[in-house]
Amino acid sequence: MAAEAPSSPTTTPVRTVVLFSGNVLRPSKSRALASRIGERLAAAVGNVNLTPLDLCDAGRALGAAYARSEFSAQAEHVVSSLENADALVVVTPIHNGSYPGLFKHLIDFIDRDALAGKPVLLGASGGGQRHAMMIGHELVPLFSFFAAQISAYPVFEPDRALETAPDEIDQMTYRIDRAVRQFALMLGP
Repeated sequence: MAAEAPSSPTTTPVRTVVLFSGNVLRPSKSRALASRIGERLAAAVGNVNLTPLDLCDAGRALGAAYARSEFSAQAEHVVSSLENADALVVVTPIHNGSYPGLFKHLIDFIDRDALAGKPVLLGASGGGQRHAMMIGHELVPLFSFFAAQISAYPVFEPDRALETAPDEIDQMTYRIDRAVRQFALMLGP
């Protein structure tokens, strides 16, 4: 009778999750929200490598680029990181009822097939609750175009909630945890 090979413990692969925030300044409320989502995701899943990136990491030259061949090294790093991540958390500030134009400019350079099937958790920060509609009206269609696997629970936080009122922080944590639980299922074991 042949001896059985010793079983090796199964390891869960570490997944790279880019926390992309559409801010052009730091500190940023959208960056703070992306970081909170990332912290809760790391606690819930454990086997993730979080890579925080901001729109401002792409550099000022991004706005002058008409083609990806004109990118600076910083802009190429941001776009290729989004394309190569296992999953994305995308949070953007809301300006004049929409995402910033430079945010859309960067997204326009992503390869059309790079996000297909990729889990994406969407979020936004803005002035008030009516801004929350922007996620469903603009961010979901944008990432649907890329055939991304969009989480059913986006996270919107009004700017005032991100400024530390304790009861609002508890509500925000509840909303983030609900979104993270759904997103963790999308990431798999």
